[in-house]
Amino acid sequence: MKLKDVMIKLEELSPQAMAEDWDNSGLMCGRGDSEISSVLLAVDATDEVIEEAVLSGADLLLTHHPLIFKGIKSVTEDHLTGRRLLKLIQADVACYAMHTNFDVIGMADEAADRLGLQDPEVLQVTFEDSLSKEGIGRCGKLKTPMSLKECAELVKEVFLIDSVRVYGDLKAKISRVAISPGSGKHMSEYALRCGAEVLITGDIDHHEGTDAVALGLNIIDAGHFGLEKIFVGYLKDYFMKEMPEIEVSAASQKEPFITV
Repeated sequence: MKLKDVMIKLEELSPQAMAEDWDNSGLMCGRGDSEISSVLLAVDATDEVIEEAVLSGADLLLTHHPLIFKGIKSVTEDHLTGRRLLKLIQADVACYAMHTNFDVIGMADEAADRLGLQDPEVLQVTFEDSLSKEGIGRCGKLKTPMSLKECAELVKEVFLIDSVRVYGDLKAKISRVAISPGSGKHMSEYALRCGAEVLITGDIDHHEGTDAVALGLNIIDAGHFGLEKIFVGYLKDYFMKEMPEIEVSAASQKEPFITV
C-alpha cells in the first residue's frame, strides 16, 4: 500500500482540519509513493523507538507526538531532531504524526469509553459547525458514583497505570468526571464549567493542583504518557480493521521516568 494511501486512511480517522493551529501533525519525512507493508506505533519518536523502527525493518513510524514540533533551520547530527530525521531518512523509514487531530477525533472518546462515562460531552470545544461540536477531552457521569480513591483505582485499572497522583479528599464523592489525556495544566476551568467533581489528566503542577482543590475540583494526575499511550492500541485496531494487509506492531515504549 502506498504511503499516500495510508495517509488518506489516517485522515479519514482523524482529519487534519481538527488539529490545533500551533500543532504540526502529519508527515514528518517520507515519500508519498513509497510502499508501506509494516508500521511501528509509538507515542514518541525517541532515539530508542527510531532504532527499533530501523532494526525491525518498519516502513512507517506512526507516532502521536510530532517529531518536528518547533522550527528547525537545518537537518544535521548537531541537532537532536535533525539526528533523528537523518536516521529515519537514511533507513528509508517514513514518519507520520497524529497529534491534536487524534486528541479531538479518537483519543477523547476512547478515554471516556474506558471510564464508562455516560452521555459524554466535549470538554473544550475547538471545532464547531452547524452539525457538530468537537474538541479536547470529555465530561460525563460515571455509571455508579464512587469515592475519589475508588475513581483513582479505576483510572489505574482501565489505563494500566501503576500509580497516580491525587489532589483532593480521597473520601469525596464523585459522580461527574472530566478527562483530558496529555497535558491538562489549563483544563481545570473547563472541568469546573461542565460541573465535574474530578479532572483526570496529566502534567499537573503544584499550583494548578492546589488551586483546583480550592475551587472545588479534585485532580487525578495519571501522567502524560500514562493516558496517551492508548493511542497505540487504538491505531493498531484501526490498521487491523481498515488496512489488514499492513503488518503493525507496538514499539517497546514505557513511562519516560522512574519513580524511586
